[in-house]
Amino acid sequence: MIVLKAAQEHVLSALQSVAGIVERRHTLPIMANVMLRKNGAQIELTTSDLEIQVRTTTELGGDAGAFSTTVGARKLIDILRALPAQQTVTLSSANSKLTLQAGKSRFVLQTLPAEDFPLVNEAVDFGPGFSIPQKTLRGLINQVHFAMAVHDIRYYLNGILFIAEAHTLTLVATDGHRLALAQASLQTEVPRQEVILPRKTVLELQRLLKDEDTPIDMRFASNQAVFDFAGLQFVTKLVEGKFPDYNRVIPKNHRNAVTLGRAPLLASLQRAAILTSEKFKGVRVNLEPGLLSIAATNAEQEEAKEELEIDYSGDAIDIGFNVTYLIDVLANASVEMVRIELQDGNASALLTAPDMPGFKYVVMPMRI
Repeated sequence: MIVLKAAQEHVLSALQSVAGIVERRHTLPIMANVMLRKNGAQIELTTSDLEIQVRTTTELGGDAGAFSTTVGARKLIDILRALPAQQTVTLSSANSKLTLQAGKSRFVLQTLPAEDFPLVNEAVDFGPGFSIPQKTLRGLINQVHFAMAVHDIRYYLNGILFIAEAHTLTLVATDGHRLALAQASLQTEVPRQEVILPRKTVLELQRLLKDEDTPIDMRFASNQAVFDFAGLQFVTKLVEGKFPDYNRVIPKNHRNAVTLGRAPLLASLQRAAILTSEKFKGVRVNLEPGLLSIAATNAEQEEAKEELEIDYSGDAIDIGFNVTYLIDVLANASVEMVRIELQDGNASALLTAPDMPGFKYVVMPMRI
């Protein structure tokens, strides 16, 4: 049976959209495979890592009829990448093997039965669904993803909190030292729903979402979230646990504030960071009327000092920060100006952006 017959670029595109979650090494060999399920003219491609399942349905030619099998996802992608883009690729099945032909090239691949492929069972207790443009969700994830924890013992921090309530979608990420929050409006009103998406899910969504207005539909259950967009269905398990009360962390009524250009501040911090060490990323930020200075030193007694002229008439403040935390937020914010609010040298700082009204970033000070 001819499973598919289409241009290399179309087959590769369909495979790449589902193969991001596939690990090369698995305790179960079938987990390295993509499931191909033919139903009439359409073909369904499904991958899973037991936590996340991604499926796309498309038309890639071939014989009409019912057929299913699984084959190594990465191997298939590597072969397709090595072929010319315009070449027609034919994938045919015989004797529990798949044969891929393109021009004078021919590859025979081993398969495993589709009935052994572990599909994720879809939850039944979904709340009301809602949708936003893909580029809006992509923007929200970009604004907060860097503040997620990595392999933290507090497992509920290794992901992003999604809250849908009334006409607002809120995303929050924190690693205990800094917190990022971003919000967008929803067209439909929804009752409060709160889930924590795992880190791997967030990074894969970030890879798949496009900068366009086509909608992404979302549904949340107690242990699962489903996203439908661009012909893809993305199902993921959730992180169990109680996310910290982020509202208590966000400072209110700081009496000192300065608004300045994001790009000059980022460049100054990046230059100062050169003289910090791998173990100690601290920089000292000194704020006084008309001037912001950044200083860094290291164990070799080297020093870096940067100065920026600013429009500021508040208190003189001397405060230390992990420079990486400041660089992360400035590098991921596509705005011209940022506003920094401070109380004194011991309280956390609040960073916002006039052009991003739903965005807040809190960073704890560092003793230097």
